[in-house]
Amino acid sequence: MYSVCVRDHIMIAHSFRGEAFGPAQRLHGATYVVDVEFSRPELDADGLVVDIGLASRTLRALLADLDYRNLDEEPAFQGRNTTTEFLARVIFDRMAAQVSAGALGAGARAIAALRVQLSESHVAWAAYASELPQRSRP
Repeated sequence: MYSVCVRDHIMIAHSFRGEAFGPAQRLHGATYVVDVEFSRPELDADGLVVDIGLASRTLRALLADLDYRNLDEEPAFQGRNTTTEFLARVIFDRMAAQVSAGALGAGARAIAALRVQLSESHVAWAAYASELPQRSRP
């Protein structure tokens, strides 16, 4: 399997509900390094997994909806703990939709899997990875 990874970051504020979160139940900030890895079994006609520039611009556009936001105030996240794991899945789903829609180019529809990792620091991160549905490929 071939893969290409692009990286960006977001800064958010949020709080959590539940005793398991201790002091994180109070409003606090987080800066995440966001890595999105695209995988496919064969390269396209140009020898690429995905156009890195296009993948980077698409990731930035997706993250812009989260960046510098208090996630507690976002209607889409009402009633949810916006944990690192949860946000990895949100970003995965949004990027998978972009791949399926052709936003990363027609050849990128052959991407077989994505992995999204959010790093909270140099010692802690969470990720979500899955194969993409067959319908998103040519």
